Amino acid sequence: MTAFVDTNIIIRHPTGDPRDWAARATAFLAAMGELLLADLIVAETVYVLESFYEVDRTTVAGLIRHVIAFPPIRTLDPALLLRSVEIYETYGVDFAEAYLAASGEVAGVDQVASFDRALDRVPSIRRVEP
Repeated sequence: MTAFVDTNIIIRHPTGDPRDWAARATAFLAAMGELLLADLIVAETVYVLESFYEVDRTTVAGLIRHVIAFPPIRTLDPALLLRSVEIYETYGVDFAEAYLAASGEVAGVDQVASFDRALDRVPSIRRVEP
């Protein structure tokens, strides 16, 4: 069976919260042949881990790398997601901004229009402010 996987399944496995759902999620992940992971779900997973579970950036980055590398998981562009995680972790920007910067690198576009000054820390792009 192939299915898209939602944030609430991805989150339960590493957090163990709540215990019964975590056990079911872990068993499901282990039994699946292929799960499709949308980029939006990765972003939401980062957000939930940071905001609700208060997981530090380095741990979040490691968990996301682990999810992307998990054998049943398939993503549209794993290299883009991994680069996004690297930018997120290295330069301390939000995951959405890291994803924009990584997308710019892939597309050969070195500018990101944003009011978010944190993007100034990412050397591969130039932030332009309206």
